[in-house]
Amino acid sequence: MEEVRALSLPRPLLVVRELVDDVARRSPARLALTVFASVIAVFTALLATPQATAGPGSAPLVDALFTATSAVCVTGLVTVDTAVYWSTFGQTVILVAIKIGGLGVMTLASLLGVAVSRHMGLTQRMLTARETKADRLGEVGTLLRTVVVASTVVEVATASALIPRFLALGHDVGTSLWWGTFYAVSAFNNAGFVPNEGGMAPFTGDWWIEIPVMLGVFVGSLGFPVILNVVRTWSRPRRWALHSKLTVLTSLVLLVAGTLLIGAFEWRRAETFGDMGWPTRILSAMFTGVNARSGGFATVDIGEMTEATWLVTDALMFVGGGSASTAGGIKATTLAVLFLAIRAEARGDRDIEAFGRRVHRDLVRVAIAVTFTSATIVLVACVVLLEITGLPLDVVLFETISAFATCGLSTGITGDLPDSAKNILTVLMFLGRIGPMTLAGALALRDRKRVVRLPEERPIVG
Repeated sequence: MEEVRALSLPRPLLVVRELVDDVARRSPARLALTVFASVIAVFTALLATPQATAGPGSAPLVDALFTATSAVCVTGLVTVDTAVYWSTFGQTVILVAIKIGGLGVMTLASLLGVAVSRHMGLTQRMLTARETKADRLGEVGTLLRTVVVASTVVEVATASALIPRFLALGHDVGTSLWWGTFYAVSAFNNAGFVPNEGGMAPFTGDWWIEIPVMLGVFVGSLGFPVILNVVRTWSRPRRWALHSKLTVLTSLVLLVAGTLLIGAFEWRRAETFGDMGWPTRILSAMFTGVNARSGGFATVDIGEMTEATWLVTDALMFVGGGSASTAGGIKATTLAVLFLAIRAEARGDRDIEAFGRRVHRDLVRVAIAVTFTSATIVLVACVVLLEITGLPLDVVLFETISAFATCGLSTGITGDLPDSAKNILTVLMFLGRIGPMTLAGALALRDRKRVVRLPEERPIVG
């Protein structure tokens, strides 16, 4: 049946399919990297056209590449003001890039295989299963459709809450529809792009705008596996998968801790929360706490916050959201697994346990590898940026983590950086979105299999 379907394809599509299948068999992760890079190249070309800018001429290549990467990698860092610099066509390109990027690099690669062959092979199913954590390979085709539908439903619900509020604030119908749609897609995909000049700052203290945006960001940061699992068993939390329980619990803990710490550090400072009424201070602290992990929206000037707040935000950005989500970072479950391993070691437990389940010890190795690789990338990039820019460490570290964790918050230095520094941040956003482990798998020539295992010995640790 597979061969019959293949023979029915036009010759060009058959060649493309054979090429995709060959690359997928050799290295599925490398296929994902290639597809993701190709998508960025397409949107870079679109943003580099004169029609994409609001003014005369076309955007410099460095800015077009930076913006396209930031949109596809759902980051939100910008070198130019999105609302002012880009035309309606340019902003539409950015919005489409955000939507495609939010589907995830592994899902995107699998969708390419489906589009080419009209049939999802085993390789593509395995590729997507790793990204979406599907329980059975046969469910992946349905799961892909569900991911698109679920994301669209959340975005439509968010837009439906925002559009009437923009109308009530006196904006015309066209502007309200555009802003509501743009904010909804950007929020769910944790992109942080804004369609209006000034971003979220003009809406500080507006519960009818900040709450829907916060909810969109938080739901998007949980990840598609969690969303689907919770929706299917919402009335029976005990039946949630362990991954869902760990993601939701860790996310809530980080949200509460981030809100309390940021609120405490900025509560009385006139530059940020000090001149607000206490309800607005609480809302602003919550909004910042939610977006510090990956959302990238801000109602106050991040550059005016204290160094202590920056450090807390660095930690939140580095952790990020859930696996297979629109968020970046090392992921909430990675932090949870590391914490559980430390707790088990401190208690002398043989097994790592949580919610009545035993966590496989191989996950600890993966968590350590992801965390160490991510920290190394951030460290190297930070050192290079310090040498290039000559800026203080706290500012450079903030910008570096924000790019790698695809968060999008900035102290305000992005647009003033030299082109070489912008290119480094572009690479960081790409690496942060595809993930350190995916990159390692793409660069590996082959799996290392050994028949003979060496004798075991225990070096002293600590």
